[in-house]
Amino acid sequence: MRLALFQPDIPQNLGAAIRLAACLGVPLDVIEPCGFPLSEAAIRRAAMDYDALAEVRRHAGWASFRAETAGAGRLVLFTTRAAEPFHDFSFAPSDILLFGRESAGVPDEVHAVADARLLIPLTPGARSLNLVTAATLALGEALRQTNGFPTPVPPG
Repeated sequence: MRLALFQPDIPQNLGAAIRLAACLGVPLDVIEPCGFPLSEAAIRRAAMDYDALAEVRRHAGWASFRAETAGAGRLVLFTTRAAEPFHDFSFAPSDILLFGRESAGVPDEVHAVADARLLIPLTPGARSLNLVTAATLALGEALRQTNGFPTPVPPG
């Protein structure tokens, strides 16, 4: 299971996504360009003390991401333009969960190559969730279905 962010706009969301990925043991792919300057130092700063736990892979662009993840698993796009609710989907351990830009989602070319397009149902009138909140819901369900949660360590 992988989490992928397409050209994120908000550095704080990237930081929260790094922490989410680190805590759940899921690699994170960042598809550039981002809407803010991104460097290795910026990633370390955003990750705070989760830097050692996080596996973050940067991709220079969409073509680079596609080439580097070819054959790695299904590309599962979360989008408000989908009709299938995420909780009705059967996830696989090798799925790549893709989330678009906070401001614009993903372009049509990305929609066209996604193996699945999923929706997180919201109440009428609500436009969208925060990016990392949506990713948390999606990863939680995907990991629950595939028994992919990390094994808890007993206290002490």
